[in-house]
Amino acid sequence: MKVFVAITGASGSIYGRQLIERLVARDEIERVWVSFTDNGRRVFDLEQPGYDVAAMSKVRLLQPDDMFSPPASGSASVDVMVIAPCSMGTAGRVACGVSDTLISRAADVMLKERRKLILVVRETPWSLVHLRNMTALAEAGATIVPAAPSFYFAPKTIEELSATVTDRVMAQMGFEQPRQWGE
Repeated sequence: MKVFVAITGASGSIYGRQLIERLVARDEIERVWVSFTDNGRRVFDLEQPGYDVAAMSKVRLLQPDDMFSPPASGSASVDVMVIAPCSMGTAGRVACGVSDTLISRAADVMLKERRKLILVVRETPWSLVHLRNMTALAEAGATIVPAAPSFYFAPKTIEELSATVTDRVMAQMGFEQPRQWGE
């Protein structure tokens, strides 16, 4: 399986980091492409100081303007794309088909090819514009996963709390969740 993880400028880069860590640990994952928006890189460095995504096995870091990288083309056969966290600006551009960066172009490709596109949206509260953009994305085939952590597993740390969202994203990708309600 080949996965493209995009990290935008919304707070919550922990979701992107946890997702990448989980993906590279799985045998069925062949490649993880990662790209940051400019603001996504700044927020990631602020929230995850000193963390080097590019040093991880199976990861290939892509520049935000690299329209010649594999995720920009439908013939590259990216299996799943996850935008985590996804700013409402990025969601809006994707909903409107504005392919001005690698991330928005790759998301457009995923929708046109009818492949799995998951957006971990991070803004709150949502305006009517946000809701309409997310509705358009869902109608086009994207999966919207709000970054709304679960508390019923009694998480003790921010890592555990954030993992409740990351686990839901992994489940949307077809992987079994480590914790199930009622178990």
